[in-house]
Amino acid sequence: MGSLENGAAAAAAGSCKRGLAPAPQPLRAGSARRVRARSRLARFLLFEKVDYLQWIAASAAFFFVAIVFVAFLPGSGVVERPRLMLPSRRAGPGRGGGEHPSLPRVDFGLVGREAGVAFEPTRLREKWARERREEARSLAELGTPVRRLGVRKPRLAMVFGDLYPSAMQLQMVSVASVLEAMGYEMKVFSLEDGPCGNIWRAIGAPVSILPEEANQPNSVDWLHYDGILVNSIEARPVFSSLLHEPFKSVPVIWTVHEYSLAHRIEEYNASGMIQIIDAWKEVFSRANVIVFPNYILPVMYAAFDSGNYFIVPGSPSEVFQADNFIANHSHQDARISLGLSTKDFVIAIVGTPFSYGENLMEETLVLQAIGPLLQQYHSENSTESELKVKIFTGNKTEKHKMVLESAALSVGFPRGAVEHVAAGDKHDLLHTADLVIYGSCLEEQSFPSVLVQAMSLEKLVIAPDLAIVRKHIDDGVNGLLFPKKNIGMLTQVLLRAVSNGKVSVSGQKIASVGKAYAKNLMASETIEGYAELLENVIKFPTDALSPLTAGEIPLALKQEWKWHLFEDVKHLHHVNGSLSGYKILQKLEQEWHSNLMERPPVGTSKNSEAFSAIAWEEQRANEVMDIKRKMEEDELKDRNDQLHGTWEEVYRNVKRVERLKNELHERDDKELERTGQPLCIYEPFFGEGTWPFLHQSSLYRGVGLSSKGRRPGADDIDASSRLPLLNNVYYRDILGEFGAFFALANRIDRIHKNSWIGFQSWRVTARKENLSENAESAILEAIQSQKHGDAFYFWVRMDQDPRNHANKDFWSFCDAINAGNCRLAFSEAFQRMYGVQLDHELDSLLHMPSDGDTWSVMQSWVLPTRSFLEFVMFSRMFVDALDAQMYDKHHRTGHCILSLHKDQHCYCRLLEVIVNVWAFHSARRMVYVNPETGVMQEQHQLSGRKGQMSVQWFSYATLKSMDEELAEEFDSDHPDRRWLWPQTGEVFWQGLYERERTMRQQEKERRKQQSRDKIQRIKKRARQKTLGKYIKPPPEDIGASNHTMTVDL
Repeated sequence: MGSLENGAAAAAAGSCKRGLAPAPQPLRAGSARRVRARSRLARFLLFEKVDYLQWIAASAAFFFVAIVFVAFLPGSGVVERPRLMLPSRRAGPGRGGGEHPSLPRVDFGLVGREAGVAFEPTRLREKWARERREEARSLAELGTPVRRLGVRKPRLAMVFGDLYPSAMQLQMVSVASVLEAMGYEMKVFSLEDGPCGNIWRAIGAPVSILPEEANQPNSVDWLHYDGILVNSIEARPVFSSLLHEPFKSVPVIWTVHEYSLAHRIEEYNASGMIQIIDAWKEVFSRANVIVFPNYILPVMYAAFDSGNYFIVPGSPSEVFQADNFIANHSHQDARISLGLSTKDFVIAIVGTPFSYGENLMEETLVLQAIGPLLQQYHSENSTESELKVKIFTGNKTEKHKMVLESAALSVGFPRGAVEHVAAGDKHDLLHTADLVIYGSCLEEQSFPSVLVQAMSLEKLVIAPDLAIVRKHIDDGVNGLLFPKKNIGMLTQVLLRAVSNGKVSVSGQKIASVGKAYAKNLMASETIEGYAELLENVIKFPTDALSPLTAGEIPLALKQEWKWHLFEDVKHLHHVNGSLSGYKILQKLEQEWHSNLMERPPVGTSKNSEAFSAIAWEEQRANEVMDIKRKMEEDELKDRNDQLHGTWEEVYRNVKRVERLKNELHERDDKELERTGQPLCIYEPFFGEGTWPFLHQSSLYRGVGLSSKGRRPGADDIDASSRLPLLNNVYYRDILGEFGAFFALANRIDRIHKNSWIGFQSWRVTARKENLSENAESAILEAIQSQKHGDAFYFWVRMDQDPRNHANKDFWSFCDAINAGNCRLAFSEAFQRMYGVQLDHELDSLLHMPSDGDTWSVMQSWVLPTRSFLEFVMFSRMFVDALDAQMYDKHHRTGHCILSLHKDQHCYCRLLEVIVNVWAFHSARRMVYVNPETGVMQEQHQLSGRKGQMSVQWFSYATLKSMDEELAEEFDSDHPDRRWLWPQTGEVFWQGLYERERTMRQQEKERRKQQSRDKIQRIKKRARQKTLGKYIKPPPEDIGASNHTMTVDL
């Protein structure tokens, strides 16, 4: 009972703070021991009882004393560092977010490893490895080998915000010089011209200036390039076209080296500028790879990470900044800005930009190691010293400063001799320092940039023997090292480096060697990194030559930055160079504010609210009146006799309305002009990216392959509504411009009423090879005068195509752009199409002579409408044969025998040249029209083709009979297999016409019979006799008449 009473009393004592005590419960033996232990501790501490708050206070005091004791205790132990998990390493899509753009604090408890800061682009590397495995497996399943028959160099586009001298320009010029030696061909695009334009031209890269305003069209065919390297956030306007079709598939590598956007992210979140953040997320996710030059930037840009971040370490920016600082600032001014005298000996302690738990410990240990040097610096004033220690690290809290000041005083430094330096004074500190100590023992993946800048300023650098530091600093040659696990050895290194209050002679020589070494530090790693990145990201087409790999780059090419190219322009800085990276931000912010101002205000005045209420009352009254009027009209309408038509008439009227609905709109001037001319040239397009390349005159008309991305207000044809097959994304991509051919040929008389028809690819306009006014006039004149009869006019030559530098013959060129299997694919499709077995080579059967003349490419030609329908008749059957040959494997794996890689446009390149085979072997005259002058020249003279043409396979009678056979099979048998041909156009044969005529005749006879039956029923209908007769009284006798009505029964 005694123990129970004691327990109840204790509960009651504690109930004054926590409310009513719980019901007393019997205590076990262990509980009694704990109570007795607490009682003895309470008696020892002279307290009646120990409360939770007293426990917490005691624990906090104990740990504070322990931390301070360890902080001031000289020692050599280094705690293992944790691994920092950055966004691109996280698994799963969409896990790249981050709320704070500032550098994170590396806390314990993540992964306890020796490496402290580790960034691994796991998702990108896994993606590349998976793609290589899948490609190898898919190519093995094809059964037919694919070959690279390169005829041109791989092309790269390099995009900049401006061409003024900068570290980025120096880096990319150096990288581009090596890439050119590897076999790449480059072109430079910039939003603003500058002195570096001449440097790019000197290394063989042409320069083009793009419009900077978003409302101006960006007339660049990005499909012309195998990859795009964007090199600044200032080049963001180019994404206005890269975000739209058909440029979404072009690989983009975006190098981001600015800190400006990262510093604004938190401000955008706080200000509610969510639209700006979403816009940046969209462009960051559009790039296939976002490249950073160091491991700090990906952490700062964590909010935009979508798993595509990559590091190519190294940049000449530190050396570039050091040279600019020396040229624009004096040593004396830098000392004055930091409050230093000319006699002061300055030691700069720098560290990693990542803030982690042992910053304070390491700085304290470094100060203790510097302490013995105080004996070399005596001052008349005992409170001052000529030895100054300036600390530049990321963690600069007030508590941190106070603890560090206490540590400095305990070591023996006078008050004020040890100070922190603000971030803005970093360059001044490194410029004035006599030696620089790297005080962080955190293992990093790249060489610290602050050490590169210090070495560039010819400062003696002392650093721990980290793995990345040992890779670039040779102890005693270009820097000094001390053991990271024995920081106490730093004192001996310092005593060897400092002599008589100055840097020793050997230390000065080491600093001089370090400056020369830092000038090209990590140039080799950067160049190799970009070369390897291009190998993984870009899938080169079959017509491109294979460039050298990163391992095949000669050592002499990648050892140095191209400093000599910038000697004459290095001093020519941009007027607003300090605003680099902020110009595009200010522009986007101004647009956001202007859009915000254009929005209607949320609040309204009382007067406006009153007027609004009155307006709404009037509107409701008008709506009520309209409803009543409509109900009365409907009721009166129901009471009247109405003539109802038959269902056949209703169906006929609906069909007539559907057929004429496209003609109900008001016809514009271009459409009226188009009806009176003999020719209309159609321009197939897909996506908003093609809009700048489409014409606006009446001679041309756009054909949109998709209902999305159509030009607003333009008289374009929606091909998907005319041919439902194009709603299937697979066939829309694989047919390409042939989808527009099939859509127009499907009931062509409803949309095209001209005697001649033509097509021109928007890519021809992008290449500046489209028809000029002189060429258009020449073609129209030749058509009206029937100069060449049933001719095939074209204006893009195969022998001048960029893919045909070697000027190969027709079939060799076709093989080169189709993985070496053009003849094989054409031969199998030809046999399947005609149901024959070819005993000879395809080249002997369908001979395409090499007689010095040329052929047509890029689907830009004109021919009579009747001949176009004949060509479509042939093309539908040929495409159906190709589809039956390749669909299964291509639809399942994405690979086909006409491409080395996954290709959604599998046989577009084969279809591009098939019109030449049809025109040549169907005995059409082929006439080349110079797109600039309009001069015409007949190719492959018709008189010289005798004995070379296979007319029997391409005659109209043959094709028509084959077309009718397919239509009869589909109409009669209704096959349930997958069959492309019926979906590409009209299905018609003579039996169908006769059956429809018979059905119409039967329907007509049925209606006549119904009419005759109705008349007979009326005639035979029984007549009912009259029941009575009504006599109407005279008008004047109505009121006084008392007579009754007479009724005859």
